Parts: sequence; structure tokens; C-alpha cells
Amino acid sequence: MELRQLEYFVAVAEEQNFTRAAERVHISQSGVSAQIRRLERELGAELFDRSARNATLTVAGKAALEHARAALAAAGAVGEAVGEVAELIRGRLTVGMVIGCTVTPLFDALATFHRAHPGVEISLLEDNSDRLVESVRTGTLDLALIGTAATTPDGLEALTIISEPLVAAVPAGHPLAERGRVSLRDLVAHPIVCMPPGTGLRTVLDQACAAQHLRPVITLQAGAADAIADLAGRGLAVAVLSTSMAARYRDRLTTVTIDDADIPAVLALVWRSSHGPALRELLGHSRRAFRDPDGG
Repeated sequence: MELRQLEYFVAVAEEQNFTRAAERVHISQSGVSAQIRRLERELGAELFDRSARNATLTVAGKAALEHARAALAAAGAVGEAVGEVAELIRGRLTVGMVIGCTVTPLFDALATFHRAHPGVEISLLEDNSDRLVESVRTGTLDLALIGTAATTPDGLEALTIISEPLVAAVPAGHPLAERGRVSLRDLVAHPIVCMPPGTGLRTVLDQACAAQHLRPVITLQAGAADAIADLAGRGLAVAVLSTSMAARYRDRLTTVTIDDADIPAVLALVWRSSHGPALRELLGHSRRAFRDPDGG
């Protein structure tokens, strides 16, 4: 059994497709298929069901996946440990970011880390917060910037970046614009534009409404704050955003406080407690970037 076989196995399992896995590991599809077949012969069991369009794990494949990930992580840790002793950090970090995020200190942290440790390959991807959290838990991601409701996810370490309430945002002339403050019951009497399920803002709104047995009418959904603000500005629905998000659109939208939306919207970095020197260094750069976002 070779490490590259385990790497190809994990790639196919995560991509659910031999072609995409081959692109990811930078070899031909036939090469990936051949190595997976060798691994299956050595283990005495098929790891993938190839009868469907996607390559899905068999029972044996599911049993092997976490062990394969652990073996690859252990092999990577050997190189990292040697590199750390030699004062040279190498390896690979995969970072996740909630869709539509414009929090530039994360990009600053990645840039300063890259300059300090050019031997570490960095990958960045976007997804909704629920999937990012699951990917951190399984080890697919090393670090993720997520939106969540009030508390950080169980079993993960976290650095809270922002914790603030939800607000409504409406254009001039809207019935809520002159009120300044509303209750959730007042809010849900109007159509709402908000982020989709799986995002931190939507989770906060859904939990706050559920606590009062209210059912908001989400007529429009968008993954980026700019799109939500544009839709609200055209009078299509009331935007629900966090305080700092809404502040960016004060030139065209009026912010309305929601008195009884008590659950804060949290933006946080999350990671697993066990990690190597590369992630430790990136966390240090992240703390500094978010502590002093203007570099002053």
C-alpha cells in the first residue's frame, strides 16, 4: 500500500468522480483508476460503486476513508515536523470562506503568511457555513471563516471576529423606514430578502423567529450582501443583514433596529484542536490581521 494510492482514493471519495480527482492530483484518469484498482486488490474489497454516474463509496470504502485521511495527515506531519526543526515550514493548507464574504483581513493574513512561508501551498474555496463546518470537522479544510448563530460549532476551536445583531434595511418611502425600531412580528409582516439556509445570517433569523413561533416569508434569497441590498433598494423585499453589513449601504437604505432579535450573528474562524505548524503560523497571522485590520 502506497501513500499515493491513499491520496488518489481520498481524492476520488471527495470528488465522487474519477476525472475530477485526476485533475486534482495532476495525473491521468487512467492512472488514478489503475492505482485504485491496485489498492482494492491489496485490500481484497471494492472501495467504490462504479455502476452509477458518480463514484460512490462502498461500505468498505466508507470504513477505509477516515483511516486513509489519518494516514495522509500523519505522513504530512512527519515532513512538517522536520521542516519546523529546520525552521522551514512546508505542506499544504486548505482554507474555506463563507460565500459572498468581503472580510479582507483574511486575505491580508493569507498574503503575509505566504510571504513568510512560501513553501506552504494555500488553497481557498467558498461554500455555505454549514458545509464549511463539516469540512473542518472531517479534515477536508484546515481553517474556515464562517457565519454562525451566537456560539461557535461544537468540537472546534474558534476565534470570534464579529458578534452583532441583525437589522432590517429598507429604501426611503418604505413603511418601516420612518419607524427606526421594529419587532420581529412587525418585520415578518413584510416579504424578506435574506441569505439562503446554511448561512449564519439565515440561521440567526430562523432561530429568532422560531423562538417566537413566527414564520417569515423569505421571498428572495441571495448569497452576497450586495445582491440583498440591491434587491431591497428596488423595493422588492426588506433586507435582513448584520449591523456592519447594513452600514455599507446607508447611502441608499435605512437601517431599522429589530428590538427582539436577541441572537447575535457571529463571524468566526474555526479549526480543529489538533493541527500542525503551518496552521499554527497561519492562525498567528490571522489574529494579527483581524486585531489590526488597518495595519496601524
